Order: sequence, then structure tokens, then C-alpha cells
Amino acid sequence: MNKYIVVNQPETWTISSEHVKIISSRDYLTNPEFSKLKKARIFNLCKDYSYQSKGYYVSLLAEARGHLAIPTVKNIVDLGEPKLVKIVSEDFDDLMQQSLKNIKSREFTLSIYFGQNVAAKYRELSAMFFRHFQIPFLRVRFSYSSKWNIKSIKAISESEIPEEHKESMLGFAEQYFSKKRYDTPRSNTSEYDLAILVQPNDVAPPSNPKALKKFTDIAEKMGFYVEIIGPKDLSRLSAFDALFIRQSTEVNNEAYAFARKAQQEDIAIIDYPDAILKCCNKVFMAEALENAGIPTPKTIIVHKDNKDQVLKQTGLPVVLKSPDSTFSFGVKKAETEEEYLEVVTAMLKKSDLVIAQEFSPSDYDWRIGILDGKPFYACRYYMAKDHWQIYNWSADKKEEQDGNADCLPIEKVPSNILKNAVKAAKLMGKGLYGIDIKEVNSKALVIEINDNPNIDAGVEDEFYGDRVYTDILTALKNRLENKL
Repeated sequence: MNKYIVVNQPETWTISSEHVKIISSRDYLTNPEFSKLKKARIFNLCKDYSYQSKGYYVSLLAEARGHLAIPTVKNIVDLGEPKLVKIVSEDFDDLMQQSLKNIKSREFTLSIYFGQNVAAKYRELSAMFFRHFQIPFLRVRFSYSSKWNIKSIKAISESEIPEEHKESMLGFAEQYFSKKRYDTPRSNTSEYDLAILVQPNDVAPPSNPKALKKFTDIAEKMGFYVEIIGPKDLSRLSAFDALFIRQSTEVNNEAYAFARKAQQEDIAIIDYPDAILKCCNKVFMAEALENAGIPTPKTIIVHKDNKDQVLKQTGLPVVLKSPDSTFSFGVKKAETEEEYLEVVTAMLKKSDLVIAQEFSPSDYDWRIGILDGKPFYACRYYMAKDHWQIYNWSADKKEEQDGNADCLPIEKVPSNILKNAVKAAKLMGKGLYGIDIKEVNSKALVIEINDNPNIDAGVEDEFYGDRVYTDILTALKNRLENKL
């Protein structure tokens, strides 16, 4: 397997190894040679892993390309989630107290390089943090009151490593890169109190009140105790056996923290944190769909270096999407070159990469519901009145903010629509997905893969009725009983 260290500026990098090649983040993100590469392990040592930075996208696209990334996007997001850091502190408290018991000061900093510290006595503690977060350069600050507590955990860049540590760090690096096997975080889900997570003030909730009542009533008949919980109930999650997320999912909101904690505590879940991470970023989606050969409208990943060439490939009008756009928020259509440049420049100020997509007009979008790899409902969502999207949030009248919908049996869906929907969902793994597809010139073009898709009473259940709710709850029960 080819091994690559990805850094911002290779020319300033001091690590060298016969076992691994050093490349720039820019090359990895923009050079087609790397998007086509098979069987690669990517060590992401970028100086910044913040959301939508180059470091973030290196790990995201590595996963989309089927490369093995260290750290994964999940590791990166975990590091920035205070609630999850607190969980680590609680889970490994005994090891922390034992390792730090002889320190006389009330503050202590542990620097971890590829899972090791320059002092052998902190080897076990350093290895624990590295196994959990998989961040190559990590700095953990502790403070003491009645016992040792984690004050902060942050990724650091090579430039932040003290000079007196560098020789040891280079030795740790050589040991690390010469390994044939690497630890990866364990992902488990596992037994009949059901929590349904709902955000009371959700602008575009994935289930309406009538649907939530259906889920509750049917679940109780299936042997679940059901409780609707809110974003402030994370500390109570451990009391439940299963979690069903019914609030909008974004990498930076509570839903991800709930999903990640559920996964760490072997709580059965729909949907997995991996699904949130992957589906909430259009850049990952574009790369993954192209890599799998799934038809889409002409799609370009736009960055500062190629933004002036995009329209030659997509033409006008062009649709521009923020990486984390949902429910038509953050999606713009540019009719002219001037409008395109204005919109794309504004988007690139917020994210290093954005999506440009060929405009493919249609009267409706197919939405195929996929549950653990199988289609279980089919809808057609029609465009909002006098608008090019399903949602028109700027409409004056509330009833004109979205279009109509109809629902029909799976067997009446064209075979190419179903085939591409199943294939697209497979990229994201097991879970609950809504695949949006347009029929253009007899082609089934995948527009989007949605985690946490709408299940609204009167829409997605229009044809199959209660079976839609039963299928989802049965999938949760299967996770409990079979530890899927």
C-alpha cells in the first residue's frame, strides 16, 4: 500500500522516511493523479484541521477516494467537541490519576507525537489518547484541583514542537511510518428504551409532529419505551438502549455529538456519525459519487486556483453549493458570469472548497428512501411555485415555500432510478438515507445523498402507511439484537 504524508508546505518539512512520500495538501486536493489512486494510506499532518480547512478536506476526500486516512474526519470533529472530550476524561480517569500522581505542580502539559511522549513513564497515557483521537501531533493540558482533569486537547503543527523534542519526535515518526498495521478507532453499535432526538425550534424538521406520534405509538407496540429528548439531554443518553435522530444534522450541531456518544457507548442508532459527516459535506459526496462511477450532473470541486475555468465545463446557469448546505439553504444559482464570480468568491471565503454543478432543470426530483441498503419508499418532490428548487425559503407565503409531493410503490419506480439510488446509498454504509435523483434525457442523475431524510406523515408514508415507521423501528431493533 502506498503511504503519503500530506502537509501544507513540504519544502519546510523536517520528517523524512524511506517508508512514505511527502506531498502538499494542495496537490492531494487538486491533482487528479491522487483522486484516481488506489490503495493509499494518507497521514494528514496539515497544520490546521479546523472545519472546512485544507486539513479537514484532506481527510474527508481521502475517505471519499477509498484511501485510509489518519486522522479520519470523525477523529478531527471529535477533537473539537467539548462534550466528547469530557467523555474521554471520564472514561480514562483512573489511568490519568495514576499516570500523573507524582506531579507536584497544578498544571501539566503532555505532548504526544505519533502516540508517544519523550518521557517513557507517560507511554501508556500517551498511547491511550492517540488510540482515541488518532491525531499525529497532540497536546493535552491538565489542571489539578481535587484531582487531575483535562483542561484542553488540541492538535498542533510541527512548528509548535519544542526544539528539544524534535529528535525524539523524528524517532517516533520513523517507528510509526515503518509499521505495517495501524490502530483504528473501534466502531460499535449495540440493547429497549428508545430516545428520539428532536430540536424544538428546527426550521426544517425531518419529521412533523404527526409522524413523531406515529413513531412513538408504533415503537411502544413493538416493545420500546419511547421518550422524546432534546439537545440539552446529552448527559442522559447513556440511560437509553437506542437513539433515533429526528433533528437536522450538521457536523457542528448537537446531533453529531449525540450520534458519536451513542456509538461510543454501544447504543443502537439511526443514523451513524459517519453518515452525518459524509452526507453533510457536498465535497465528499461529489468525489465519492464520481469515484464510484455513479451518474450526476457535471460537477466540479471549486477552489481558488480553478474558479475561473469552471464555467467552461458547467456552462450557465450554474448551481453553486456550500459544502454543508441542506434543505436548499446555501445553494445558489448563477445566471451570468458576473453573478457566478460574485457568489463563488463569497463562498470560498467560508470554505476552501465549494461545489459547482451543471444546472439540470426538471419538474420534480425523485426521492428514494433507502434503509440498510434496501429501498422502502419512493416519492416525487415537485419544485416550489415559480422556483427552480423544491424549497423556496424567500417565498412570501408559507404554503409556497415548498412544492407538492406524491408517493408511489417501489415497483413503479424506473429501474435505473432504483439502481442508482441503491448504489449511491451503499457509498455511505448502513443507515437511513434519502437519495435525490433527476431524470434528464432518460438518465438517472444522482443530485444528493441525504442522511436523516424526511419522514413526514402525509408525504413519505402516503403509499405504504405504517410500514414506513415499522421498517425503521425494526432496523433499530435489529441493531440491538444482532449488534449490527
